[in-house]
Amino acid sequence: MAKMELDEAAAQKAQERKERKAAEKAAKAAKKAAKAQQGGGGSGGKGGKKKETGLGLSVKKQEDFGDWYSEVVTKAEMISYYEISGCYILRPWAYEIWQSIQEWFDAEIKKMGVRNAYFPMFVPESALTKEKDHVEGFAPEVAWVTKSGESDLDQPIAVRPTSETVMYPFYADWIRSHRDLPLKLNQWCNVVRWEFKHPTPFIRSREFLWQEGHTAFATKEEADKEVMDILGLYSQVYEDLLAVPVMRGVKSEKEKFAGGLYTTTVEGFVPATGRGIQGGTSHCLGQNFAKMFGIEYEDTDKARKMVWQNSWGITTRTIGVMIMIHGDDKGLVLPPRVAPTQVVLIPIPNSKMDEAARQKMAEVAADMERDLKAAGVRMHLDNRELYTPGWKYSHWELKGVPLRIELGPKDLEKGTVVVARRDTGKKSFVEWGEAVAFVQQELGTMQKEMLARARQEFNDCIVKTTKWEDFVPALDAKKMVLAPWCEETEVEEEVKARSVTPLGAGAKTLCIPFEQPEMPEGTKCFASGKPAKRWTLWGRSY
Repeated sequence: MAKMELDEAAAQKAQERKERKAAEKAAKAAKKAAKAQQGGGGSGGKGGKKKETGLGLSVKKQEDFGDWYSEVVTKAEMISYYEISGCYILRPWAYEIWQSIQEWFDAEIKKMGVRNAYFPMFVPESALTKEKDHVEGFAPEVAWVTKSGESDLDQPIAVRPTSETVMYPFYADWIRSHRDLPLKLNQWCNVVRWEFKHPTPFIRSREFLWQEGHTAFATKEEADKEVMDILGLYSQVYEDLLAVPVMRGVKSEKEKFAGGLYTTTVEGFVPATGRGIQGGTSHCLGQNFAKMFGIEYEDTDKARKMVWQNSWGITTRTIGVMIMIHGDDKGLVLPPRVAPTQVVLIPIPNSKMDEAARQKMAEVAADMERDLKAAGVRMHLDNRELYTPGWKYSHWELKGVPLRIELGPKDLEKGTVVVARRDTGKKSFVEWGEAVAFVQQELGTMQKEMLARARQEFNDCIVKTTKWEDFVPALDAKKMVLAPWCEETEVEEEVKARSVTPLGAGAKTLCIPFEQPEMPEGTKCFASGKPAKRWTLWGRSY
């Protein structure tokens, strides 16, 4: 492969300088929070005067989204910055969310007959360059290993940006007959894409975690069906697990997977930034890779035929989208289905309580912890004595725990607890014997309401127009645009160039939605005036 151009190297260094500054700023904020934690600072001092907890965010989401996001992911203990630009340490609070997604999705694809495997992360140069369109699509992002110790390798080895070229030579060996089909494999792994765009934790990193499914079928009909089945699962990951609305559609020819036949996608949108974000893609590869790698089978009539292939993947980007959509000025707001801890129980003793009352409070808390865990609720009893209740409230709010249960002296007298929701702040007074049932119901209600609010906001961010004059103003107002399009690549490129403004980059096609509004006969493309084919969703994007 050719060496990196000088302008690309300069761009990379500039981006790395930016990220180092962001990392330094986030690290200082994290150290400040840790120092405050060690000091046990809290809120609710004498006379109602509020003390500094050291946990709060220093910027608001709507005022400086970039700094807000950097603070949230570090202060909420989601990530730590690493010494290599674009690479991040996923701390348990983030990794456990990924595990929730992984466990759900893995169970669903196994119902479809998909089996897990693992392939090496290194790709021979000869294999990677075998499929021309494919390698051109990934070439700028490929990281290469060229030395072993002080010795140059005979052939450069790529670190996988994706695994088609690793897996398919073996598919050609394994598939001989129609009896070997369908072949459905998936792997959970990491990939490396050495991007030059500004790295953002979870959203755009140089190493990330994902699953990649690679399947082979005898017929296109089978492949087409699986593409849509998988896309449906991706939609469920976002909407049912993460409470994030997405739009399903197909990518344009320009935006489809390099070397594939067509690409379907679930597209999200971040209202705070006015930018769309690709959530997950399910590709029909057609027979192109089969031809390149000689993946053939003998049919029942003894004829040799090429297989039809799919590939599909979803990544840890899911976590970043969830943070951006639901987070607020206090920190994370986690949907109950993926929250590592769904409920935190905080006993609130005071100096006026005698030892018997304190013992009673501890027993009630322990009983409630036992009952909630027995009911399958992921809960944590925070009975640490070195931290004030105010500090604990701030700590768990920052981490986005869906429900907080407060057990104070008055609650002890009344036989009740206070249950507070993280998303709305709503507080309910619940009797001890009803706490488990109430918590279970409230978690389900919160999950549904978070999705409903996010969906309303998503829909409110779509502007439907048939005129170019409305297009750029809508983008500058942080909206997506649904407009009739002629589906010509040249027009798509012109739109991107013409829509650049001081407020943002040019727009691209996000997807051609499967659910199409009615298009009156004779409708023209909003950008070219040529006959329109379908309504297309446009927007600025990550």
